[in-house]
Amino acid sequence: MLRPALLVSTAALLTLSPALAQTPDALVLKRVQLSTGGVGSFEYEARVTGDAALTLEVRRDQVDDVLKSVVVYDDRGGVGTIDLPGAEPLDTAFRELPFSRDDLTSPAALLTALKGAEVETDGARALTGRVLSVTEETAQASSAGANNGGGGTITRHRLSLMTASGVRQLILEDTDALRFTDPRVQAQVNAALAAIADNARRERRRLTVRSLANGAAGERTVRVAFVAATPLWKATYRLSLPAVGSASGAATTPQERGGQAQGGLQGWAILENLSGEDWRGVSLSVVSGNPVTLRQALYTPYSVERPEVPVEVLGRVLPTSDEGAVALDRGRGLSVAESARPAPVAMAAPPPAAMPPAAMAAPMASPLAKAAPFAAAPPPLASASVTSAEATAADTSTQVLFRYPQPVTLANGGTLMMPIADRALPVERIALYQPNTQPRHPLAALRLRNNSQTALPPGLLTFYETVNNAPTHVGDARMATLPVGESRLLSFAVDSAVTIDRADQPSRHLTRATAADGVMLLTVSDRQTSVYTVAGARDGDRKLVIEHPRRPGWTLVEPKDGESKNGTGGEPVETTATAHRLTLAVPAGQTVTLAVSTERPRQERIVLGDLSADQLTAQASAQELPAALRDGLKALAALRAAVADKERRIADIEREQQDRVTEQERLRANLAALPNGSDLHKRTLTKMGEAENRLDALSRDLTTARAEADAARATLRERVRSLKL
Repeated sequence: MLRPALLVSTAALLTLSPALAQTPDALVLKRVQLSTGGVGSFEYEARVTGDAALTLEVRRDQVDDVLKSVVVYDDRGGVGTIDLPGAEPLDTAFRELPFSRDDLTSPAALLTALKGAEVETDGARALTGRVLSVTEETAQASSAGANNGGGGTITRHRLSLMTASGVRQLILEDTDALRFTDPRVQAQVNAALAAIADNARRERRRLTVRSLANGAAGERTVRVAFVAATPLWKATYRLSLPAVGSASGAATTPQERGGQAQGGLQGWAILENLSGEDWRGVSLSVVSGNPVTLRQALYTPYSVERPEVPVEVLGRVLPTSDEGAVALDRGRGLSVAESARPAPVAMAAPPPAAMPPAAMAAPMASPLAKAAPFAAAPPPLASASVTSAEATAADTSTQVLFRYPQPVTLANGGTLMMPIADRALPVERIALYQPNTQPRHPLAALRLRNNSQTALPPGLLTFYETVNNAPTHVGDARMATLPVGESRLLSFAVDSAVTIDRADQPSRHLTRATAADGVMLLTVSDRQTSVYTVAGARDGDRKLVIEHPRRPGWTLVEPKDGESKNGTGGEPVETTATAHRLTLAVPAGQTVTLAVSTERPRQERIVLGDLSADQLTAQASAQELPAALRDGLKALAALRAAVADKERRIADIEREQQDRVTEQERLRANLAALPNGSDLHKRTLTKMGEAENRLDALSRDLTTARAEADAARATLRERVRSLKL
């Protein structure tokens, strides 16, 4: 059993110990474990004696994962430090240079950034001076270019130098050579160019793991493991179906055991080696599960943003005026002066200065040698002894692990298929009707039950059926995770020999009615009945599983007792997240039906005072209401009709009043235009008098009608409030 030592995983370069007893050694990859979480665990091993420095190279894009997860096991020694070259981003390389990375895009940009630096040039004009400016200018192209259809312009740069004889100028593009006379400046440029080139080609980082003997003699084993991102491994299956030996579809092959057909399931894990190195004789395993996998940029230097505070400047002192103070009573509390006095602090140990000099001078022991060991180191991944070529499987609390029993060799970039399952599982032929997938025909499907000892990860299945003693491909299916003891329905083709028709019949019935305080509450049950009519296949019986849609708030009420029956017996209803599964036996060549009913209870709240006479009469005609409630609604309908008659009488009187007023205004206009004393004048006066008398009568009638309407409304309100059930 290995004893794990304390892990030190940090990107900072630590001070190295004195020279080690042996030269740095390389770790050898021994174990690889790939997870469906998109990561892989890589374990390296080395045999060392004494203190050792073990080197391990990883890809640049894996460094963050390595720093997060690297762990070291030493069976008898301890772990010192783990160091690796820094990230060295380019902004760090240029931080102390007088120019930026962008200034190296052209000589003109570099010279502009290094204004004032001394340079010397060769060529037709050999000059030595300090850079004053670099100016871009446009010049006409040569005449030869014009004869060839050119005649355009070209861009040149005029370099101005401050020389011993004054300002001199030259064209930068015409200069044969230009160099900096200061060796420091030339070295800075060379270092910046080297940093750019090194950053472009630096794709790998070398880790140095320092193992300390801690007094252990002889050879010992050191293991280094880490988790890094890897391509997702995929599971695929092949299911060989037993041959159909009768019209009923019962299996008649040797794979039938105890009256139950057995299908041969073969599972494979498909994986790729994109780790950056070859796998040579490694112990390989794959894990299926849904673990939480995280990543953090640990290899990137981060700086903490600090708040900026203004510089304290001594200014004018302006004391505030004293307005007096009140001393506190000693019996009630401390005085102001006493409350500001700090309380004494009890010291639990003497200050560091009181430590004996010998204790301060003693070298600090290795934290790894004194660290409490873990309870137990994880066993090696290849500890199982297996003789079969199939990978061994084991369930953990959250995952299923498949370990291949033989060493595996796979070149970097290669793809591998590893067997993970080879077993016989119970299968049952069914026809699965999914209305959203195929509205007229069911799907040919299988019910696959996992009676093995381990779960099966999700993947695609390819189905083979024995026809004329030869395997024949009959379809593909998708399988979700199949835990131990559970089953899955796997559909692989359309069963066109069976036809299904579905008719929906919505209905509504009242289950309870109450009335109080002018409100009628109706408890209503909405029912949706779907009748499935199934025309059976002529080539044999079918066991049909109907997936009836399951809606929130609706309850399955038919078939009763949680079973679907058609006269030949039934099976318990299964429920998924979206459907009820009902089983129906369909004999060959026959037509059978199945009625499925779901109900949803709901309440209707009706304010009786807001209903018209016709609406009340319609409610009273509902035969499902209690007789007393129907009679009460009829009485309310009569009262509402009486109120409506009174309101119509009021409206008629008000309309006639308006007509009389309009007529009176017309007569008054005519009277003003007629000669006084004329016959027409007299007749108009008579009509105006009659109109006035009629208006007086209408006013009296309106008052009476309104009083009667108010009384009718009061009677209606009282009857509405008094109606109770």
